[in-house]
Amino acid sequence: MRIRYAIILAAGRGMRMRPLTNVIPKAMAPYNGSTLVAKGIEKIRRHVPNVYITVGYKGAILAQHVIEHNVSGIFNTEGQDNAWWIFNTLIKELNEPVFVLTCDNVIELDFKLIEDEYFNFGAPACMVVPVKPVPGLEGDYIVHEQNIITSLSRTRESDIYCSGIQVLNANKINRLLQPVDNFYHVWQGLMEHRELYCSNVYPSQWFAVDTMEQLQRLP
Repeated sequence: MRIRYAIILAAGRGMRMRPLTNVIPKAMAPYNGSTLVAKGIEKIRRHVPNVYITVGYKGAILAQHVIEHNVSGIFNTEGQDNAWWIFNTLIKELNEPVFVLTCDNVIELDFKLIEDEYFNFGAPACMVVPVKPVPGLEGDYIVHEQNIITSLSRTRESDIYCSGIQVLNANKINRLLQPVDNFYHVWQGLMEHRELYCSNVYPSQWFAVDTMEQLQRLP
């Protein structure tokens, strides 16, 4: 693998999973004899040696949990939006691609195919991995021209939307954009530079976990 780094975003509060998340962070929700985030770390590390985590809500509890699973590092993003770490952590100095995943997506993904696709596109600042729309689940619909994204919208529907999985080069993003705090603003800025791509490779399985009902339905 040429991509050596991954980051799992796990700082959210998980409001829709209360009362469980009154006690533990969403990333530590029980899943298949372990936790959502631990299973994610285990899966990613089979392909990528360096795995980082963002923590926020109940960050001390989560940090202790992921340290036990031998992550490479932890970024405290408490009180910040989801893209803050791109501009405000050491990741911004890393001039190479990073897989970005979220703790609340349970996926089966061919990391090698995604990696090949990213480099075949010329290693853009960011490439998002799409999924087919899921009934009842909100998402950002993707409109693209030859894989260069021209629009992301909650209202302008298309046959694919963002999965939460990305490959990005934070150093390149910092050279193109002024610091912003969330991915919507990152993506809007990258579209202006024609540096936001979407992959032709989809996850073979993708389950979003926003509620206790969805957690209980996981395979």
